[in-house]
Amino acid sequence: MQLASKTDVQVESTSPQQSKETIILDVGGMKCAGCVSAVERQLTQQTGVISARVNLATEVATVECEANTVEAEELAQKLTDTGFPSQPRSGSRQTAEASENLAQRHRQEIRQQIGRVITCGLLILLSGIGHLHHFGIGHLPILNNMWFHWGLATIALLFPGRAIIIDGIRSLLRNAPNMNTLVGLGTITAYTTSFVALLFPQLGWECFFDEPVMLLGFILLGKTLEQQARHRATNALQSLIALQPTMARLVPQPQADQENQKIEQAVEIPAEQVRVGEWLKVLPGEKIPVDGEIFSGKTTVNESMLTGESMPVVKESGEKVAAGTINQSGVIIIQATRTAENTTLAHIVSLVENAQTRKAPIQNLADQVAGYFTYGVISLATFTFLFWYGIGTKIWPDVIDFGASEMATHASLLLSMKLAIAVLVIACPCALGLATPTAILVGSGIGAERGLLIKGGDILERVHQLDTVVFDKTGTLTTGHPTVTDCLSISDHYNSENLLQLVATVEQGSDHPIAKAIINQAQKQELSLLSADDFQTEAGLGVSANVNGKRVWVGNQNWLIQQGIEFPENTPDVAGKTAVYVALEKQLVGLIAVSDPLKKDAKSTVKQLQKIGLKVIILTGDRADVAKSIAEQLDLSPENVLAEVRPDGKVKAITDLQQQGQQVAMVGDGINDAPALAQANVGIGLHTGTDVAMETADIVLMRDSLMDVVESISLSRSTFNKIRQNLFWAFGYNTLGIPVAAGLLLPGFGIILSPATAAAFMAFSSVSVVTNSLLLRRKFS
Repeated sequence: MQLASKTDVQVESTSPQQSKETIILDVGGMKCAGCVSAVERQLTQQTGVISARVNLATEVATVECEANTVEAEELAQKLTDTGFPSQPRSGSRQTAEASENLAQRHRQEIRQQIGRVITCGLLILLSGIGHLHHFGIGHLPILNNMWFHWGLATIALLFPGRAIIIDGIRSLLRNAPNMNTLVGLGTITAYTTSFVALLFPQLGWECFFDEPVMLLGFILLGKTLEQQARHRATNALQSLIALQPTMARLVPQPQADQENQKIEQAVEIPAEQVRVGEWLKVLPGEKIPVDGEIFSGKTTVNESMLTGESMPVVKESGEKVAAGTINQSGVIIIQATRTAENTTLAHIVSLVENAQTRKAPIQNLADQVAGYFTYGVISLATFTFLFWYGIGTKIWPDVIDFGASEMATHASLLLSMKLAIAVLVIACPCALGLATPTAILVGSGIGAERGLLIKGGDILERVHQLDTVVFDKTGTLTTGHPTVTDCLSISDHYNSENLLQLVATVEQGSDHPIAKAIINQAQKQELSLLSADDFQTEAGLGVSANVNGKRVWVGNQNWLIQQGIEFPENTPDVAGKTAVYVALEKQLVGLIAVSDPLKKDAKSTVKQLQKIGLKVIILTGDRADVAKSIAEQLDLSPENVLAEVRPDGKVKAITDLQQQGQQVAMVGDGINDAPALAQANVGIGLHTGTDVAMETADIVLMRDSLMDVVESISLSRSTFNKIRQNLFWAFGYNTLGIPVAAGLLLPGFGIILSPATAAAFMAFSSVSVVTNSLLLRRKFS
């Protein structure tokens, strides 16, 4: 498998005239979906940038741009200058050290925020005690003093709330207002209004210094809970990154007869410095440092981090091992076949990271809304103030009793101010920004743990729309290891052994599974190959060659007929098996019957897919009777079989289904399947298949288990449902919360939201979205 690596600058050739590169940036300072929109806008405005995707949860920006036109450092500096501290991703992917640094920074931020929450909690407690007299409890001399409450509020703004207020003001000044802008405006307005009431008691206004204190307390509590939940959501990726080996034992090239190397000959070097072709010793209990092939030794390997399978796998000379898997029982010497960024584990990390930055199309609406959301909220808060101050309190004068003393001077001004503050605070775009990325974080993390690699949020949405699953037969539904069952001659000049020898000779240049089965059968019977030349292969149809000066054709019936070969009436029938016909000098001389058994979980997989409402179709180049036999074993009707489809016809078969209005998933593993995988709405590739099928697929199954097709579709559907639930909650919360905060229920029901209550609702909305995403783990635990 030729693994794609994701580097901080990855160049992809799109045509001789045009190429593009991908730059990955670590971006800090993002608080909400408004920040995401501002960062994307900053990036896409730069010359040479084609597109940008920014993920709030992982704090990563993926920028696609024209090759050699954009410097990663310059992009990072542009963002840093506008208030989003950024740097290019150091290396092709996160290293274990970088991952640990990120985790340490997250822990430090959480500790700081917990400290702020404790401070705010203490201030809230002292502020609350000062208001106990409202409940008939005796007066406390100091705590009832309004100047004391002013001091508490001042401390809250200057210390735990300072960072929020400063960031909010800076964001507003640089034309990129965010959540902190709304909170900062609300807090300062509440504090200033209360301070005016304190300085000018003749106004008769109440002082509500406890409001900014409680507001900050709820905001900081919500942010702390949100960060902890987001950190839990990224644990799966961090665990994958932590699996990357750091050390390798380099040894001299062993001799062919040398089974073991002395340990003292080994030199320890960093794993990323190993080169392809070098020889390494791996001791029991150590991680295998690179992808490689075992030269000597026998051991068991724990591959659960790749496949999700807990049982170790026996490995011996000639078998392949993957980086990050654990050598359990024996000393082995391996030769490196893939190193550093090209290992299977690096590819998985790259796929998961990329998946977490790819948005579902459903998120685009949320992003567009969030980009202008803060401006809209500020405008709405202004309108709320003007409406209640100029019109509302005159139409419904009784409402003043709910928000201010009717004896107060300009009581309508105080009420209008409170309502405007509540609107500023309750309308936070955090939930919108977190709705998709947190669900994708959790879903892709669960998939990675189970060996299901889903390549992005856009894939999740397409999986949710599927109604048809098309399976390639050979190597996908079947084991891919066909065996020869019959060798039938219809010529007096050839017996079964002569015929097998002739066919094996012609097939020796082919990599097709059937060709390998024939050659293996000849080797079992110890038949030597004949002299042959001028091999010609027709993909998916057959092979021809000159054997001892005579032309021999080996292939399916239709292809031989196209070559002008006639089939006599006495041609044997091998119904339910794949027939390989043999012709010598335009005369049919016999056939070989090959059977490829179904995988043990093929039937249960088909049943499960049908159970969740999906139509299952078999697509194969094999004869119709063979395909029909397979369909009968799977309890599929004949109309669900597409047989005798040439490799170049698979794309057309998928296209025809799509033109009938079907949303199609294609499951395959071979080179011939790659175009069909690309054409399908969702391509599902098996890791046991070829490199190109792996690269083309939208979902990659790391285990050789067909039931993972069902698992991947179920996980994708569940994750997308979480995205929809999160967006529904985020939009619904703002749709209901903002009108209530603006006083919609005040005239009829006397319901008014204080700024502190609005802050609690806002914090709850963000935490609930992340928590809802984390509930995916409960379903798939």
